[in-house]
Amino acid sequence: MENSTPGQFLRRSPLQRRLEKAGAEFRPINGGAASVRFPQSNEREAIKKLGLADLSVLPRTGFKGKGTVEWLESHGLKIGADSNRAYLQAGGEWALRLAPTEVLLTDALSGKGKLIEKLNGAWTWGDKSPRTPQGYPTPRQDSHCWLAITGDRAPEMFAKICGVDLRAEKFAVGSIAQTSMAKMSAIVARCDLGRVLAFHVLADIASAEYLFACIEDAMAEFGGELVGLEILQAQLS
Repeated sequence: MENSTPGQFLRRSPLQRRLEKAGAEFRPINGGAASVRFPQSNEREAIKKLGLADLSVLPRTGFKGKGTVEWLESHGLKIGADSNRAYLQAGGEWALRLAPTEVLLTDALSGKGKLIEKLNGAWTWGDKSPRTPQGYPTPRQDSHCWLAITGDRAPEMFAKICGVDLRAEKFAVGSIAQTSMAKMSAIVARCDLGRVLAFHVLADIASAEYLFACIEDAMAEFGGELVGLEILQAQLS
């Protein structure tokens, strides 16, 4: 079903109305309507220069507490020893290690969510006594909005709203900054799309419209445009 109407779905992005006004076309993903195209934007150029995409409909989850990393590794995830690092998984997901015992997992851009569904279904308290430490779920689907910011001018734009130096030579692929952006807390992870410089931004979903507006305002100086999910996916094919 192409060009779906977001009102058809129970799950919606907190940015739905703003995206509709901007002329987005939608497609069903993860039980909601994802903004996949902006026909009025030059998306092919924007993604390389400065593009902003909403990924809030795509699956994500989290786990936290003693034993979290060991439990995730027992289910096939590859997570390094360093915190504030994002680790790319075989299926295209990213495991963001925010602390020694906290991981936020974002789905691949396909939005199929198979790994996340598997992990959410596999976790139980268990019946062993004493219980083997394995952390506990911290669902992120409805707590954090998820944006992608792409393009060579993204670091310049970020400098207007964030104090972290996100230039490519200073902020390597897989780096994470838990910082203040536009005067609110945010997680920024560099997760390039092929040869395209790309950052994932996760922040309080209740403030998604405020953050989105701040980013749009900061982008205007550099000719940034809204882009859809499909042009992001195309960079990985």
